Amino acid sequence: MSIVLFTKLFKGKDLDEMADVASSLGFDGIDLLIRSGFQVEPAQPEGLRGAVERLKQSGLTVPMATTDLTDPNQIDTERLFAAVAECGIGAVRLGYWKYDPATGYAATLETARRHLDTLVEFAAAAGIRLAIQLHGGTIHASGAQTLALLDGYDPAVLGAYPDPGNQVVQDGREDWRFTFEILRPWLAAVGVKNGGWFPSTLAESGQRTWHSDWLGLDEGMVPWDDIVAHLKRTGFDGIYTLHSHYEVPYSQVLDKTRLDLNYVRRLLSL
Repeated sequence: MSIVLFTKLFKGKDLDEMADVASSLGFDGIDLLIRSGFQVEPAQPEGLRGAVERLKQSGLTVPMATTDLTDPNQIDTERLFAAVAECGIGAVRLGYWKYDPATGYAATLETARRHLDTLVEFAAAAGIRLAIQLHGGTIHASGAQTLALLDGYDPAVLGAYPDPGNQVVQDGREDWRFTFEILRPWLAAVGVKNGGWFPSTLAESGQRTWHSDWLGLDEGMVPWDDIVAHLKRTGFDGIYTLHSHYEVPYSQVLDKTRLDLNYVRRLLSL
């Protein structure tokens, strides 16, 4: 089991700052975002080795990388997976198969399963494990929806990545116990963040509108104390990947991230 930091908060920062800050915050390792405009470009996987070595110099492991991959023909996927494996990164989060009413669920599911057939083949050849994150606006926002994508695939090659914070703030809401029960054979990683909803203004129709925001792990609607206790009890030994999506000044993001990490560590120690 490891607690890693998802590196989306370091957009516009250089690799040295990312490594030094993540280490100083006290993380075990990094969930490295491979995306255009970030420290590693998806079309240039040769840059991955240098990034991983720099992170290791700061005492950080890199057990996981995050990509936007859905179509294996987006980039040279086999080359990227080979580079990931050579760097010792064991897990890769895939991108999102988004739900569009104009396309429809059935057609999107068929496309996703066809793409997964190839992605899983490439991952097995490279010796890595892929993961599907529960995320709003997709056909895998809930555990039940995600099961339709995972069913039939080897859990050692394609895993699940529940994200209770997304399920609260976006869509895909269901009993968290149900989510973890049905995805348990595939459970690879857990996204860690929290948020909530607040009443807002009235529309002209008289309907009340609501808005959401990201909150500290101990402040939002996700009962992380119960979830962590459940994961400990059921023997989860995968990756906790902590997401800091706070829309506040950078220095304040780091302060809140430190508090979140300390909270998770305290829950794990109980």
